[in-house]
Amino acid sequence: MKENGLQTNGPIGVFDSGYGGLTILDKIRAQMPEYDYLYLGDNARTPYGPRSFEVVYEFTLQAVKKLFELGCPLVILACNTASAKALRTIQQNDLPTIDPTRRVLGVIRPTAECIGTLTESRHVGILATSGTIKSESYLMEVYKLFPDVKVTGEACPMWVPLVENNEYASEGADYFLKKHIHQILEKDPDIDTLILGCTHYPLLIEKIRQFTPSHIRIVPQGEYVAHSLRDYLNRHPEMDSRCTKNGTCRFLTTESTSKFEESASIFLRMDEMKVESITLE
Repeated sequence: MKENGLQTNGPIGVFDSGYGGLTILDKIRAQMPEYDYLYLGDNARTPYGPRSFEVVYEFTLQAVKKLFELGCPLVILACNTASAKALRTIQQNDLPTIDPTRRVLGVIRPTAECIGTLTESRHVGILATSGTIKSESYLMEVYKLFPDVKVTGEACPMWVPLVENNEYASEGADYFLKKHIHQILEKDPDIDTLILGCTHYPLLIEKIRQFTPSHIRIVPQGEYVAHSLRDYLNRHPEMDSRCTKNGTCRFLTTESTSKFEESASIFLRMDEMKVESITLE
């Protein structure tokens, strides 16, 4: 392990503005349990969805720098809003200056790559936060790969609070789920595939299925992101060799550790969690 940011070996960093990225981490660890992971949740400043591009970029860059500082050669932005509003700028403008040997990857591209094999009608819906929908990132990524696919977005601003307040299985959640599923299908009745473009939404999947016609495929991101990461490391052995493999997993939060442990249990089933509180600046 070299200092000064070059050729560092260490865990794979996984960043999210809150807890939703734990659903991505869970699927990655299931497919790749031998690797070490360092999860960072900016829980004190969540949610990122309603924030401006500039603020999301600033916060995300702070998190990426912190994970680099802690030895991560590779960071996954397990947050659709950060992937939509910050990833490209960090990849193009910041990495060459910070350390051109490290990598930052997002969750939107791997999700978009699976679309072509999932839709028969070539009409796809994206359910996501307001920030992700406004960015049009999914629309652009899908169009690059599958220009014949029509993408329709629907912002679901209440879905994340329902999950984070542990109300996602309640009857009170039904109104908000039915409302947005109805609205997106009203925009395009030919949709046959719905992408859950927010890492919180897999916890709502049973209710989403309940209010969605049975012929429509519902696609959470985790398994596709995990498959894409394994494929990436297979294609880049120089990066794979820098990712340490002791099967460990640590957690960092900008909130209190007790609050993180309590809320994280909604998203991730672990017997024991090693959580540390940090500050981003």
